[in-house]
Amino acid sequence: MKTILTNIAKIIAPILLGGAILYWMYRGEDFMRLRHVLLEEMDWTWMLLSFPFGILAQLFRGWRWKQTLEPIARDISRKEERGMRNENSPSAERGTRNENSPSADSSDNNPMTEQQEDGNLFPHSSFLLPRIRSSVCIYAVFLSYATSLIIPRLGEFTRCGVLKRYDGCSFSKALGTVVTERAIDTLLMGTVAGLTLLFQLSIFGTFFTQTGTSLDTIFERFSLTGYLVTAICAIAILILLHILFQSLNIYSKVKATASGIWQGVTSLKDVKNLPLFIFFTLGIWVSYFLHYYMTFFCFEATSHLGLACALVTFVVGSIAVIVPTPNGAGPWHFAVKTMLILYGVVDEYALYFVLIVHTVQTMLVVALGIYAWAALSFTKRVSRSEEGGTKRVSRKEERGKRKEISSGAE
Repeated sequence: MKTILTNIAKIIAPILLGGAILYWMYRGEDFMRLRHVLLEEMDWTWMLLSFPFGILAQLFRGWRWKQTLEPIARDISRKEERGMRNENSPSAERGTRNENSPSADSSDNNPMTEQQEDGNLFPHSSFLLPRIRSSVCIYAVFLSYATSLIIPRLGEFTRCGVLKRYDGCSFSKALGTVVTERAIDTLLMGTVAGLTLLFQLSIFGTFFTQTGTSLDTIFERFSLTGYLVTAICAIAILILLHILFQSLNIYSKVKATASGIWQGVTSLKDVKNLPLFIFFTLGIWVSYFLHYYMTFFCFEATSHLGLACALVTFVVGSIAVIVPTPNGAGPWHFAVKTMLILYGVVDEYALYFVLIVHTVQTMLVVALGIYAWAALSFTKRVSRSEEGGTKRVSRKEERGKRKEISSGAE
């Protein structure tokens, strides 16, 4: 019972959190005014032009995922091949024969051994199972994003389950590649976020100037008692945070996260075409950015803002979606709206921008998920019996071929 309640809480809590933030942001807003913006003021041409980049980002992710899955298929193939060679090797039969029998001659007169050494003992075997299909990878990615709209973070498990069901790939190994992808994306976005915020620190100075707030004037109002109270409060907060971090094992979690990122980076050595992998990775995030940036031109209030503002708000929004709400609803709205205000956008239009853009892009994710679900219903699945049957046929063929070669040698 406790487990059921915990699972229900995991589903409801993110929805309630996102809903509470949205309610707090949009309470008292005139939604008739929002309707006027949608129908009269907004330029839908730019919104439609942004759709191909949103689709392309997920296509790149599907193609990149197929690349990370290929080493798994190769590894499975090698292990199965070695197992079947050991099972059908001539040495296994020679152990039951007399040492003076003709079949115990040297490997120079044994054509079966020569083929085994050349790696061609099983030329007709189905060693390439599971065969990873690009279409299935793409459909799985489409479906994973749509599933995450219902339960955050469920998409990673969904796409691994789709791949196992339709291509017979190991669920655990596929999930490992997802972890690798996340590690690479985290490293890339962390680097971009650090550089972007470093070069845009001046925007915060502009904010203080426009609002008439200055750090110097704030400190001038402090008395000696004020400084002492502030210092005591700061020390108390630091002690409290230290105790909290220790109780949550934050140190081990950070260490484990850093270790996971490093393992993800080092695992790239198994990728067959590393330059293509890097191209797909950059393509994912460039497409995401263009998908977002082109929406700036839909509204007069944001059309004059440059690439710098778009990049800062994009990075801040990407960080905000870490909060587990459906598609980042709530935290993304608040973070992007706040940064737009820093760049001089009126509060009302900033609220309209984030609500419309997030809603429309979410509808695109839903449409892609429905398309993937429909496409998968017409996609042939690789079942266990089908896969095993292929292997059984292959073994019979090889046993027959081995007998023919042995009889010919005699």
